[in-house]
Amino acid sequence: MTAKNFELKNPNTGLTTSLPVRSGTIGPDVLDISNINRDQGVFSFDPAFGVTASCESKITYIDGDAGILLYRGYPVEELAEKSSFMEVAYLLLYGELPTVRQAQEFSASISRHTMINESLLRFFHGFHHNAHPMAMVSAVVASMSAFYHDSTDIHDPRHREIFAHRIVAKLPTIAAAAHKHSVGQPFVYPRNELAYCSNMLSMFFAVPCEDYEVNPVAAKALDLLFILHADHEQNASTSTVRLAGSTGTNPYAAISAGVAALWGPAHGGANEAVLAMLEQIGTVDNIPKYLAMAKDKSSHFRLMGFGHRVYKNFDPRAKIIREICHEVLAKLGRNDNPLFELALHLEEIALKDEYFVSRKLYPNVDFYSGIIYSALGIPRSMFTVMFAIARTVGWVAHWLEMIADPGMRIGRPRQLYTGAARRDYVPAALRKTA
Repeated sequence: MTAKNFELKNPNTGLTTSLPVRSGTIGPDVLDISNINRDQGVFSFDPAFGVTASCESKITYIDGDAGILLYRGYPVEELAEKSSFMEVAYLLLYGELPTVRQAQEFSASISRHTMINESLLRFFHGFHHNAHPMAMVSAVVASMSAFYHDSTDIHDPRHREIFAHRIVAKLPTIAAAAHKHSVGQPFVYPRNELAYCSNMLSMFFAVPCEDYEVNPVAAKALDLLFILHADHEQNASTSTVRLAGSTGTNPYAAISAGVAALWGPAHGGANEAVLAMLEQIGTVDNIPKYLAMAKDKSSHFRLMGFGHRVYKNFDPRAKIIREICHEVLAKLGRNDNPLFELALHLEEIALKDEYFVSRKLYPNVDFYSGIIYSALGIPRSMFTVMFAIARTVGWVAHWLEMIADPGMRIGRPRQLYTGAARRDYVPAALRKTA
């Protein structure tokens, strides 16, 4: 993969190091600096790893400037239009789209793994009634490692596959149990005759005292959201799963670490922050005032759900989700909701405002996903949990790829130390007050 070399000369020592330039299938080349400390005695400095390629991967490709997102080479737009979440899950895990038989066998395997151990289910009774669902999900996922001693050998390919199917199948069941615990309702068991998203909706909203019929519009919208959230390259939570997994820990612990990382408001909690922002704005008449505040650098107000760390153009997922958002609101009869009306007006005004357009601060996937989840009746505290269900597929795909790599090493970032230099210990009686 080495196409050419980049020569680095240290002006202080005169030493020159040859840094191989590695080229991927598409995207920017990368400098292989693995020998720079050995040759030059220095480390690279890249806060937040913004320009560091931490691994080699064949799963997802993003071109932020062009607004491109590919899963295993397939544009997310095509998958959203023609595929299903289960098919995309197979694609991410196995590298190719499934044949009809493979898709059937995969879906059947996922269905067989949807139930969770009754002892694990009883764990939820130990949480306070107002515990955040992400806290419950993270804890229960980590606890799964105590139930599957027979299949957690990370060096056994069959064990890795069983884990992958189990965690993808059980996350909706765990999420639904967290929701039911929060609202004080009985747990609802999975129905294996239902498709993945329909089953999740049933576990969320069904009650034992009456029949529940899944709304196909809701199931379709959820399936689409899960496709769009399935993976996003080396984001914070995926990198967390890889870093934790690189220690050789059991895979459930690694996924639990990813859930915890996703919980952050700057990551998976952004769609929840969008609705909080809309409530703060309050009415359509207040939009100009808050847009002016967003432009004012001295103001603490931020326009949530606009712009993206990676995409410097329109988020390709946002283009897709915008259409389904309007469709869902219309078909579910939620267009008259003041919050949704406010969101649509804010979108319309911001897309015409030169300040936001010139800075390419377009609505992103979080702006619309929160609105859709709310329209489906999913509580705001569960928004990030929905994200976790979808992203688990991507986390597992990256974990599988990393574990199967014969060159895998434990992750170990370095630092630029700016603390005190070496100093001698001073007895307490002799220390001077600063």
